[in-house]
Amino acid sequence: MSDKIRIFSRVGKTRIIPLQLKILAIFISLILLSNFATNIITVQFTQKEIINLNNTIMVQQLKELYNNSANQFQIFAYSGDRNACNDSMCRVAESGFGNPNSIALGVSPDGKITFMASQFDGNGWSTFPDAASLEKLNELKTQGIEEGSLSFIGNETEYFGVYKFQDDWNYYIIRAERRLDLDEKNRSIYAYISILIVSLTLLFIIIGYGILRKEFSVMRSFTNELIKMQQSKKLELIDLSKAPNDDVTYMAASFNNLSAQVNNLLGTFQKFVSKDIVAKAYAGKDVGLEGNQRELTMLFSDVKSFTYRTETLGNDIIEVLNVHYNRVIQNVHDCNGIVGSIIGDAILAVYGTMDSKKSKSYNGIESAWRITRSTAALRAEMAAKRAEIEQTRKLTESEERVFQAVSVDVGVGLDGGKVFYGTIGRNDTDDPLLAHMANTVIGDTVNSASRLEGLTRIYHIPVIVSEYVKNEVEKESDRYLFFEIDTVQVKGKTQGKKIYFPFDKEEMDSGLISKYESFSEGLQCYYKGDWNSARKIFKQTELEVTEVFLERMGLKNPPETWSGIWTMTTK
Repeated sequence: MSDKIRIFSRVGKTRIIPLQLKILAIFISLILLSNFATNIITVQFTQKEIINLNNTIMVQQLKELYNNSANQFQIFAYSGDRNACNDSMCRVAESGFGNPNSIALGVSPDGKITFMASQFDGNGWSTFPDAASLEKLNELKTQGIEEGSLSFIGNETEYFGVYKFQDDWNYYIIRAERRLDLDEKNRSIYAYISILIVSLTLLFIIIGYGILRKEFSVMRSFTNELIKMQQSKKLELIDLSKAPNDDVTYMAASFNNLSAQVNNLLGTFQKFVSKDIVAKAYAGKDVGLEGNQRELTMLFSDVKSFTYRTETLGNDIIEVLNVHYNRVIQNVHDCNGIVGSIIGDAILAVYGTMDSKKSKSYNGIESAWRITRSTAALRAEMAAKRAEIEQTRKLTESEERVFQAVSVDVGVGLDGGKVFYGTIGRNDTDDPLLAHMANTVIGDTVNSASRLEGLTRIYHIPVIVSEYVKNEVEKESDRYLFFEIDTVQVKGKTQGKKIYFPFDKEEMDSGLISKYESFSEGLQCYYKGDWNSARKIFKQTELEVTEVFLERMGLKNPPETWSGIWTMTTK
């Protein structure tokens, strides 16, 4: 978007017009208007003077024709050759013609043309073409007016000229010019003047734009920096190192001062508000108390053995959580989710509020596995440091407890469905310090995601999802294989709910697939009440998840009321 390449910049769909162009356009418009108006007036006066000059010339030529006609009448009286006299009159008239359509006529009062000198094609007129004008001439003659100016129509065009009555020949001698010839000359003058004005104006535009561009280059750089800030949605300081000491620079300096203050407020705002609310605020939309029902996917993640870690680390647990959440929150945002809330060691993420090419449940599962892998990577880093220390000495008992405490492990549960999503709190006050709003999500799906996370501890599986999540993802992608883990009736519910483990085929060991397929066979025997077969399959599967079933079944047979649903007694 360099101003050396592009004259116009855009903010969204709005074109930004440089100030120097506006100033230049105003001055050029005024100059053009002034020049055209001045020249039109000049041409009009010139045209009037040209007409007066033509009339003067035609009057002079008319006198010559009149004197010549008197001489020719004397010759005619002697020779009797009227045609020779007319030819002489035509030659005298033609010698004074300056335009291709100049004419000279001898017109008797009854309209008969005695002689006619012209340069246009054709044999001329036999009678005067404008009876109304001739009638007016005759009327003036009766009043004693035998000479003057006139206009008449001939060959469907207007002529203007002068006339005088010749008593000897008894006809009007008319000397006239076609008005269109004069108009064509005027149009030519207009065209030449317009071309000259436009050419000079273009030259002045180039020169003026160059001068104004140089003078306003600092302002242009200010505008470019402001556009970049708006596009990046981040306020920065404007570079004033090359700015002149004027009022524009003062405005930029004031902006820098305001920018520093607003940046501090924005930084705080972004840290405490969810990403979709930040995007809404940046889009200029009002953030008020509002909400509605929406189809969303919830992710609930909790740190395992948090009480032990807190007792061991004390205040240092905050630093461990910050390291953990730094990765977790990044993973949530990378998968188009928002952080709904952070409560101690637990985080609630919401999917479906941000625009995404992938479904909300797919983003949720991808985020769940990223969180799981990031915590695994953190544990691997701690294990590497422990191994480094143990190369020189054994860990003390307290150090052992610390390493166990900082080796964070999490469980992740996902469920989806209809929830209330919106902003609640208080906003009906003129004092901003008394107002408080919170973006929240309310619904059974939130509690369900939390309970599914709790089941990860029981079944020794890092991620557990509901049937809702499974069905939505299977419609979109075959990246994940969903293995049914159990059908449970959690505390506070009256119906059983199937839970699933999302197996990532792209990153997990493919050898585990056969083990989970064997587990699925054992699970079906478990559901049917064939616990003997189920125990046998589970023991051969070598998966941690089977431990809960082997412990649950023991050596017993299923109860008589067995439905395949296990009722949980704890949340």
